[in-house]
Amino acid sequence: MDMTELDAMTHGAASLTVMVGIPCYNEEVAIGSLVLRVSRYADQVVVLDDGSTDKTAEVARLAGAHVLVHDANIGKGAALRDLFAYATQSGFGIIVIIDGDGQHDPDDIPKLLDPLLRDEADVVNGSRYLDGKAGSTPRYRRFGQVVLDRVIHWGLSGDATFTDTQSGFRAFSIKTAPFFTFNSDKLTIDSEMLMDAANAQLRIKEVNVGVRYDVGRSSKHPVSHGLQVLTGVMRSIEFNSPLLAFTVPGLILVAVAVGLAFFIIQAYSVVGYVVLGPTLLMLLLAVVGTFLVLTGIILHSMSALIDSRAERRGGSR
Repeated sequence: MDMTELDAMTHGAASLTVMVGIPCYNEEVAIGSLVLRVSRYADQVVVLDDGSTDKTAEVARLAGAHVLVHDANIGKGAALRDLFAYATQSGFGIIVIIDGDGQHDPDDIPKLLDPLLRDEADVVNGSRYLDGKAGSTPRYRRFGQVVLDRVIHWGLSGDATFTDTQSGFRAFSIKTAPFFTFNSDKLTIDSEMLMDAANAQLRIKEVNVGVRYDVGRSSKHPVSHGLQVLTGVMRSIEFNSPLLAFTVPGLILVAVAVGLAFFIIQAYSVVGYVVLGPTLLMLLLAVVGTFLVLTGIILHSMSALIDSRAERRGGSR
């Protein structure tokens, strides 16, 4: 399927023009061919050069892309924020995001577009693991992805589940743009956007896409990348689900403290005096646990109040 066939599918829905956005940093080797290949499926290809020190921007322009440039390397989150802002201002109906390293196959773009064009989804996530197979993904990388997937699911509202939370290949209805906070400027943005979409109860669908690891290269060590994403996800959970982030761990600590209290009472009945070590530990766990429980409740109440006021302001317009 090329742009002509896509035009036929969108006949009668003229607002669904397609922009393909490519965030990239030092990708002069891959960007030219990538722009040429994705242009078959786009009304416009926009490359966001995030402060590259090579000729990424020049090559992208020669290949026919519209190029936006950051003067310095700010991060993928900032790149996606600016790509969404450009798509919104330019009146596109759909924005497809594909990483600039050439690891994703542009010929999978119609798979991502189809649910949007049929109004079956608001966000389409290109999953490398929808079929349950790791494929060519290195084992150490897949292990880290599984850990991150599990943590991210803790922060999701409802029963949303995803097989690839770190995908850099997605399609969005432009109507979803206001729901993304773009709090992160770094690589954690992929996880953050999926959490934002799920918590806003947008319709999210996954489609199977291919990937290759014999091209491109990461600018960060995989362990460093994983820790950065994990830290960002935990921060998002703190903001979006304070009961889960604070109250639940607090209740666990309080429960452990209660268990220690029974142990201390039993020990006292046997030896006739209070065992100092377990008693101090019990008090510490009880104080910290109670603090976390109250913190989670207060933050949750504040979040609910802010959301309620925002809804009232939106309804009064």
